[in-house]
Amino acid sequence: MTRLFSALTLFITWLAVFPLAQADTLDDILERKTLRVGVSMFAPWTIEAADDQLIGFEVDLANKLAGDLGVDTELKVYEWDKIIAALQQGEIDVIAAGMAITPHRALQVNFSLPYMTSGVTLATNTGKTQSIHSLEQLNQESVVITSVTDSFGNELAATLFDRATQLPFATKEEAQQAITSGRAHAYVASVPETLYLALDNPGTIDLPLGKPLVASKAGLAVRRGEQEWLNFLNAWVTVHQADGWLDTNYAYWFKSLDWQTRVAAQ
Repeated sequence: MTRLFSALTLFITWLAVFPLAQADTLDDILERKTLRVGVSMFAPWTIEAADDQLIGFEVDLANKLAGDLGVDTELKVYEWDKIIAALQQGEIDVIAAGMAITPHRALQVNFSLPYMTSGVTLATNTGKTQSIHSLEQLNQESVVITSVTDSFGNELAATLFDRATQLPFATKEEAQQAITSGRAHAYVASVPETLYLALDNPGTIDLPLGKPLVASKAGLAVRRGEQEWLNFLNAWVTVHQADGWLDTNYAYWFKSLDWQTRVAAQ
């Protein structure tokens, strides 16, 4: 009897630490008829439209995912450093925020298969770099590389172009002005930022690499141990990579400026 009581006590304790509801998130979503999606405000992942509604790459993704589940979408906005805690505490069912898959984050959440690629790349001033044809030629003292202070692009610029003259700025606006005006030869920044800069300044700004200097893969994040929910998300990503929907959505938000007419004035 003592052994049975001890076993029951242990089982009840286990349930308190690992509630069964966590293993049934997919069932909970279907029963609730609402998918709670955690997002963070970064253009063009999630931004505010002129009508005060949220739009963006991740908003379209959340609505598509909810539609395929046959449920409504509930978007919940979090500061970047609070979004994983919100997931762990059960406030949301999934994070859709362009979150890069890293070993450190994988200790806190389970990631789906990657649904997009991003990273950091290089934009150049075409007039200043006409005679430069390789990354090695950029790495010399006469070449000026700009970036934003304390960003990953800043760290990468200092590492890859350690012999070049570094010209970091406190804001991206200042760094962009340096590259467009010709004060700098090149700008190391995120893939979306450099792409928009090139689209805004055709003939002045070029993206010579065609791929990131450092690439990252983003995945949808769920609570650890939610295998059925994760299986569904992996199937969802696989299907919409195959049918082209993810690529089409990515092209609209990351390879054009068409969406900017929908954005609220800042």
